[in-house]
Amino acid sequence: MKLCMNQAQQCVDVLPQANFPRPRLSFYLLIQEQTIRTAVECQGVGLHSGAPVKLRILPAPANTGIIFRRVDLDGFEVEAVSKNVARVSYATSLMKKGVLISTTEHLLSALVGMRIDNAIIELNNLELPILDGSGRPFVDLIRKAGIRKQRRARSYVRILRALEVHEGNKFIGIYPAESYSISYTINFPHPMIGQEAFRLELTNGQYVSQIAPARTFGFLHEAEALRQQGLIRGASKENALVLTRNGLENPPLRYPDEFVRHKILDLIGDLALIGKQVLGNVVADLAGHAMHTALVSRLLRDRTLWEETTLAEGREEGSAYENLPGQQVLQS
Repeated sequence: MKLCMNQAQQCVDVLPQANFPRPRLSFYLLIQEQTIRTAVECQGVGLHSGAPVKLRILPAPANTGIIFRRVDLDGFEVEAVSKNVARVSYATSLMKKGVLISTTEHLLSALVGMRIDNAIIELNNLELPILDGSGRPFVDLIRKAGIRKQRRARSYVRILRALEVHEGNKFIGIYPAESYSISYTINFPHPMIGQEAFRLELTNGQYVSQIAPARTFGFLHEAEALRQQGLIRGASKENALVLTRNGLENPPLRYPDEFVRHKILDLIGDLALIGKQVLGNVVADLAGHAMHTALVSRLLRDRTLWEETTLAEGREEGSAYENLPGQQVLQS
């Protein structure tokens, strides 16, 4: 999620994949689906609504996917899939039959990063809690719950042909690959940011250490205008990086390039709306939530671009998450 209003109108004039190495074969792909072992919960306020909310993550049977459940609305359920995308300006929200689930991307990102296929997300208000503005609190919840392998074979969306989306100088594309990787470039006219680029291989276990702690960010001089639009009513220095015109109001950064890492965190959450994890290489340049979800929509509409596949026995040669502190990976 980003709170900023304007992005620098500059773009690196190279082919989309030219700045990043070609993805290599990964041996950390799961053969079986996974869920959490026990229910866990947290509470906080919504970033944009400012409303208090309690959230629970519950185990779910194989082949369930990720489903949001509004317990304040008789348990109405909204599936985390592309067809339910509603708003994508300053956060990615879902809607089904008028029922809204707002600011979903951080939790969805953490579920993908921790390789959770099936879960029920209960909440008693319209917006997920922002917590510290990153995916780390959700990762910690999943660690606390433990992870359980399920007997159903995990299916992936394998990219067969390239798909690119252009909008002015903004760009996002997805390409065939043997693993799931993301390369992102941003460029903001601010002394703390400028041009940043980062590449992540999701299937090598680096999500937890390299991406999850990266926090959302916004510009102080734009805050009042956003509040007038009914946005960021729950924002504070405890849940977002606050940029002044020349610096940062609440240092220190968790990474020197925390801003682009958070953009990757958002993108992973938005691409979770494909409904399955991906075998493909994603490249984004100055993109945002609207372009992320546009890529998902266009990809799913064209079945010549991808296939659904499972992995043969023997591909999974170990889990990058098995030895994380406090982590349980258990067979059901």
